[in-house]
This record gives sequence, structure tokens and C-alpha cells, in this order.
Amino acid sequence: MLQWRQVQKDNFTKMEDLGTFLGLDLSYSSSFPLNLPQRLASKITKGTLEDPILKQFLPAEVEESPPLSFLKDPVCDTSFQKTPHLLQKYQGRALLMPTSACAMHCRYCFRQNYPYHANTDFLKELEVIRKDPTLYEVILSGGDPLSLSDEALKRLIKALDHIPHLNLLRFHTRFPIGIPERITDTLLELFEYLRLQVIFVLHVNHPKELDEDIFSALKKVRCLGIPVLCQSVLLAGVNDDHEVLKELFLTLAHQGMIPYYLHQLDRIKKGHYFEVPLEKGVKLMDKLRGELPGYALPKYVQEIPFESSKVEVIAS
Repeated sequence: MLQWRQVQKDNFTKMEDLGTFLGLDLSYSSSFPLNLPQRLASKITKGTLEDPILKQFLPAEVEESPPLSFLKDPVCDTSFQKTPHLLQKYQGRALLMPTSACAMHCRYCFRQNYPYHANTDFLKELEVIRKDPTLYEVILSGGDPLSLSDEALKRLIKALDHIPHLNLLRFHTRFPIGIPERITDTLLELFEYLRLQVIFVLHVNHPKELDEDIFSALKKVRCLGIPVLCQSVLLAGVNDDHEVLKELFLTLAHQGMIPYYLHQLDRIKKGHYFEVPLEKGVKLMDKLRGELPGYALPKYVQEIPFESSKVEVIAS
């Protein structure tokens, strides 16, 4: 089996190469560059721009004329910085962003303009966490925390595990969806003897993104007693469809992964063409609520800056 770093090196990062692979004339480029794993590219229907996977990753000319209401920092991340790598928005939880690197570049990413800093030993961040006994959970996000090497992750996780008032360690990751090879035996061994309860939260938007290799890799995670939750973003032309969402949520539940959140799009500059009207999202969820068991139905939420939690979107 190829090592995950080798697999990652084969990501499509040039429009010409992706165009040749898909039989499309792709010439537009963007300041937020293309980055698409081979696994996901292989699932794209060739010869069309309408594929729901392709739409998530392909730079589009419409990005150049965003409405003024779409911002570089739509959720005001920089207002919550405690250190260069640490944010705290919600009581009891802190968000540690150890890397800017991702397995893929989603066009609607709300942190594509975040002022990331070079990797450090995170001493400042760990000291802030140690001094705040109200914190019970650290969320590793980014970027994608699984972009770090196993060695770097081990150092960070062990340091967090020794902070007595922490009980939960959450990973926000999209890595296994594009490169399931990242779930290595070495990574799994890191989790096996931790005091902290680890929770995985995946990001997946369309059932076409999933396959048996992904299910197999994540089953190894679940077998360690690590819950695997999934969050999705409601995206126009990708998954704003009742049957697509129903298939996605039931597939996840069938594989032992719990749909957690369906996010209303964060209004990131250049991502406006993905926005689905709230009224449509509410109607989709109302219909799904009558068809799915509760454990297969995520909460439909929106992040509103300076609110004390995610805000559930419901019919008015």
C-alpha cells in the first residue's frame, strides 16, 4: 500500500492536468488554488462541469464578482484569537489550529483567507489551555489536523492528554474522505491509550464522495471507541436536493457514522454561488424529518458571529 504522503503528492493541483483527466477545457485559475485528491477526481463524471464533486473544487469565474455581503472572514474568526493558533468562541471549548494544510481545497472554505502562522511547538497555546480550568474540550481544526505527521500529532496530543481539566479531544477532518490511507496503524496507536476521549468529526457533502475504503478506514477508528460524527455544508448544485441528502445521511448511519450538522453556507467571499436560501434548507429538512430516524438527521445550523453557540435554523 502507498504511504499517505505519496498518495497526497498525486493530488491534482494544476487545472490543465485535471482538464486532461476529465476531458474538459479548464483554463481559469484562482488565488485559492486547485487541490483535489485523485480518489475524489476518479469519482467525477467525465466531460461535464455539472458533477457534484467537481463543483466543490473547481475554481469558477463567477468567484470574481462576489456580493458585498460575502466577506473574507464571515464568522469573525480573528476576533476570537487568543494566540496565533488558538481561538475560543464557545464556553468550555477551544479551537486549536496547528496547520494551514489540507487534503483538499473546497471552494466554499470559510478559512481560505485566515492568517495562518507557521507551525510551532504550540507552547503558547498549551500554556493558555493549562491556565484555563473552564476548558474541557480542545478541537483540532485548521487546515486539517491530519495533515500533520504522526510524530507531530503525537507530541501535541500527549501534551494535551496531560492537562487534567481536559476530557475531550475533537478532530475536525476531511482527510479520510480524499485520502483514507491517512488512517495508519501508527495514527490509531496514538489514540489507543489516551486518557482523553477522542471524537472524530468528518466533513462530507455528497454520497458520491464515499466508498468502501473510506468505510473500512473509519471502522478502525470506531473500533477504538471513538465516535465518528459527520458534518455537511448545504451547497447549491451539489446537495440541495432531498434525495441526495437522504442517501447521504442514511449511508452514513448505515456505516455507523452519525450525521451531526448540516451547515448553512458561511458567507465567504467568492463562495456566494454555493448559497442555498434558508427557506429551501428548512423545507428540505422538514421533509427529511418525516422520513429519517432521529439519529440519521443532522441539525440544520448557521454560525452567527458572537452568538454563544451554533444557531439552529428552523421554520419561522
